[in-house]
Amino acid sequence: MPDYRTLDGLDVKGLRVLLRADLNVPLHDGRIPDPPRLERLSPTITELSNKGARVIVLSHFGRPKGKRVPEMSLRPVAEALSVILKRKVGFAPDCIGPDAERAISALADGDVLVLQNTRFYPGEEANDPAFAAALAKLGDLYVNDAFSAAHRAHASTEGIAHLLPAYAGRLMQAELDALDTALGAPRRPVTAIVGGSKVSTKLDLLTNLVTKVDLLVIGGAMANTFVAAQGAELGKSMQEAGLHETARGIIEVASRQGCRLLLPVDFVVSEVFAPNPPTQIVPAHEVPANAMALDVGPATVDAIIAALREQKTLIWNGPLGAFETPPFDIATMRVAKAVASATEAGLISVAGGGDTIAALHQAGVADRLTYVSSAGGAFLEWMEGKTLPGVAALRRA
Repeated sequence: MPDYRTLDGLDVKGLRVLLRADLNVPLHDGRIPDPPRLERLSPTITELSNKGARVIVLSHFGRPKGKRVPEMSLRPVAEALSVILKRKVGFAPDCIGPDAERAISALADGDVLVLQNTRFYPGEEANDPAFAAALAKLGDLYVNDAFSAAHRAHASTEGIAHLLPAYAGRLMQAELDALDTALGAPRRPVTAIVGGSKVSTKLDLLTNLVTKVDLLVIGGAMANTFVAAQGAELGKSMQEAGLHETARGIIEVASRQGCRLLLPVDFVVSEVFAPNPPTQIVPAHEVPANAMALDVGPATVDAIIAALREQKTLIWNGPLGAFETPPFDIATMRVAKAVASATEAGLISVAGGGDTIAALHQAGVADRLTYVSSAGGAFLEWMEGKTLPGVAALRRA
């Protein structure tokens, strides 16, 4: 039984349900190029509506800094949500006050209403008690389905949860269940793949993972720092010379914890960073002085894929190379397809982070993993072992 309340058995007929969703989707010329993010909200909204709730959706959009910015109105997102849900979705021009109250009073059981951008008020990001109270008076209970915003202690993600009976929506529940399966109580052995450009942005992540997983694969430009920390000359490759001692410290902690590190043994290098330039495959410690490492090499990929055959659980955050620029996508694409195949053979695979999701879609395997998190910052902070305010506020007393 989870330590937070879910929608299971909840009678919501006739109740005003304040649903915190994440409607902060890209918007271009009034169109939404990434509808799957909204589609993932459909199960919770549909369930509440079908049970007779009066569903009132709260969300932020963009960074208006506490002011009304017309270009950051949620009206077009509400219209897009209506298409996805295949039902009418109303829109209120404010998220508190008379306009919101009038729109809510007009709702019938089963209706869905989107309120205006909560970040039009400075009290949202300040988690101002008065603003949280103004939101709470609009509903009878609160449901949080925005795991992607759960790392923020804002009025609509944390403050309001202390003022109304609070529950996890189906997307929030799915995220928490998947993450607990990956690191909370995983089937072992467990491996983590961590990529990205800088060690400095993922220090907390790496420090936490070496105490939790059996194998840690490090790729991307951050791997350059680890290789250089062991005495290699990496030419013009991106790396953080000031973090060599830190990298060696992480290697030492991993050794003490029994966590095996898998670092690149070879690189794909080029003298220029551009699409389809001349490239070489070189040993990791032999990058030419005029070249830069832009992807891990085939021997490294072979080692990763071989290691995956022994794993029961995988968590993945960050690509292995500059995957947006061919041919430096090859390693990430090969590993993504191997992870998908291993998942079909029984591996539990959980992935998250914007670049990771993009890479999985690029490889055509996003729907073949056990779970792909819709969150970015929240997913990363959870992997770092941090308490997420929006999740903590849902826990049973």
